[in-house]
Amino acid sequence: IIVAFSLAGVICNSVEKKIYVNLNNTVPCVRLLNATHQIGCQSSLSGNVGVVHVLESEENLEWVLSSGPHPPYVVILDSPLFTRSVMMKLKNGSRRVAGIAVVAPNANPPEGFSPHTTCPNENTGVYSEDYDPIFAHCNITVWNPLGNGLSYEEFDFPIFSLKDDNETQVIRQCYLDHNRAANGTAPQYPLCAIELFSHMSAVTDTATCMRRNDINFSISPEIVCDPLGDYNVWASTRPLNNTAKGHKMWESVVIAAARLDSRSFFFDIAPGAESGVSGFITLLAAAHALRNATQQAPPNRTILYTLFQGETFDYIGSSRMVYDMQNNQFAVDLNNVHSFLEIGQVGLRSDSKLWLHSDQLSRKNTSVNDEKLIENLQSAAGRVGISVGEVGFSQPLPPSSFQRFLRAKPIPGVVIEDHQSAFTNRFYASMYDNAEYLNVSYPSNLTLEEQLEWVTDTAQALTEVATIVAQALYKQAGGQDVEARGITADPKMVARMLYSFLIRSNNSWFQQLHSSEPTLLVQYLLANLTGSTVNMYYYMWVQGAAPPNSTEREGFCTRSTVRLSKALSPAFELRDYTSKEYSTWTESRWKPFKGRIFLVASHDLEMLTLGIGIGVLLTSLLLTYIISSKADMLFSSGREPTNATY
Repeated sequence: IIVAFSLAGVICNSVEKKIYVNLNNTVPCVRLLNATHQIGCQSSLSGNVGVVHVLESEENLEWVLSSGPHPPYVVILDSPLFTRSVMMKLKNGSRRVAGIAVVAPNANPPEGFSPHTTCPNENTGVYSEDYDPIFAHCNITVWNPLGNGLSYEEFDFPIFSLKDDNETQVIRQCYLDHNRAANGTAPQYPLCAIELFSHMSAVTDTATCMRRNDINFSISPEIVCDPLGDYNVWASTRPLNNTAKGHKMWESVVIAAARLDSRSFFFDIAPGAESGVSGFITLLAAAHALRNATQQAPPNRTILYTLFQGETFDYIGSSRMVYDMQNNQFAVDLNNVHSFLEIGQVGLRSDSKLWLHSDQLSRKNTSVNDEKLIENLQSAAGRVGISVGEVGFSQPLPPSSFQRFLRAKPIPGVVIEDHQSAFTNRFYASMYDNAEYLNVSYPSNLTLEEQLEWVTDTAQALTEVATIVAQALYKQAGGQDVEARGITADPKMVARMLYSFLIRSNNSWFQQLHSSEPTLLVQYLLANLTGSTVNMYYYMWVQGAAPPNSTEREGFCTRSTVRLSKALSPAFELRDYTSKEYSTWTESRWKPFKGRIFLVASHDLEMLTLGIGIGVLLTSLLLTYIISSKADMLFSSGREPTNATY
């Protein structure tokens, strides 16, 4: 019996392989929810099936939406057609659309593309009807003019991204062989079809899905959604007593911040080269440059390096840190904060110029003095040879973590950006915000290890920004000008980080760290770059490098002040799932993602096959009944009499 079942399983698997071609390089759009609604995509519970149609132009949409004889369709889009105009037409004709597959190009498109909104984090920054309302809702400056808002639309069918590789060519060839109309006539069966699985468990909004999470009718209740969140990474130039939370007498900290996260339309394809990586690499390089200076000639104030998670989704990380500071749940409180320096998008400097953004309303407060920080930045930039411009009084702060701190308390602060008004970044929050866009490329004759050490033009440019940041931070913390002049960032270190975060994370340098999980990786990296000074350290094990001709790594223990703090919105701590003050974003849980292509027969043939199958089944049951009822007559000749004895 066991052998029979094993053979049956092998035969079934073999038949499945003959029928289906699985698509392995697919990435779906997923469902997110907040206090008011849901966004994203999903399939039905059993998956969506549709006839393949390769869209050649926007005018060709008529075939999908009205004239095509074999709906529903799974539409294959090349990236130039992945626009709001095309997507909204397909959304509105969703009864004839079973799904969409977007072919991701091997090179970035020449025109800009941003699926984010034109006003990122519009309702959760500092500007509102109560605080400088003229700047609220991007009334003065539209920060992301290329934003088309696709990432914030709800689609009731699955949308997958496909790599432009052999699998995509198989789909195109299948379409050409079976589905393409010839001379205006409809194609004949069998037709090429695609099945897409991306079913989402959560629906409606965050309040609904969190309430369903709390329903416990079984031993293992089903969780349908999870709050978006992670951990902030922070470190200080002098140890802070993290056991005794809240205000520290005589302690004054200068916060140096950057964001860690990014997003795009598709799940897990969010390189964020300009929007995130350029900023946090600059901060890490500045922290590394400050290590010796802060140990040998410690400034009066403590520099607090902070890397925030979840900033794309209504400032999750920064709002949580502010909440913790207000409620004495962090190592310091807001009254300990002397000033704030944030590094934003700094990878695309036009004419080698940086812009210093500050909040004009808070500067009118006599207790807020940004001038010293701006002066320190301008002085450092002059030594490096970089032009720095100060944004005028008629413009608000760009989307930044600093806004969440200003929302709680007037604090002197500056945000460094590579743009004066609208973003320079043409691919904000998209899969095209990648290494290519930052011009991180290498000569073809270099080995992988040589690429790791190669200083690109982008690495050199970010090194200059990191040097400016490091010198300005040292002066802002009370350090002497003589020592500040000698602080310079290491271009080799910047080059390694660019290569590791944007090109290839599986390299010899990253392998020395103990973790591959992104947040922990940054934590270990910051620990190795900054070191520590006196007692009250945090210890972490690092795998270390393998000696030549050996596979055994020489691990060691790192002593540092680097720690993690929650980057989970306070709305979930307060169970206020309809909060207007804090982020309420959650992510639906889902069934396994899958896509596959196959040939589908006509509906008439399927019905005929089903009818014949049912007929054969009924005939078999009837014959079985007749034979069973007449068994005594049919099989009596060979039977022994019942009274036979031996």
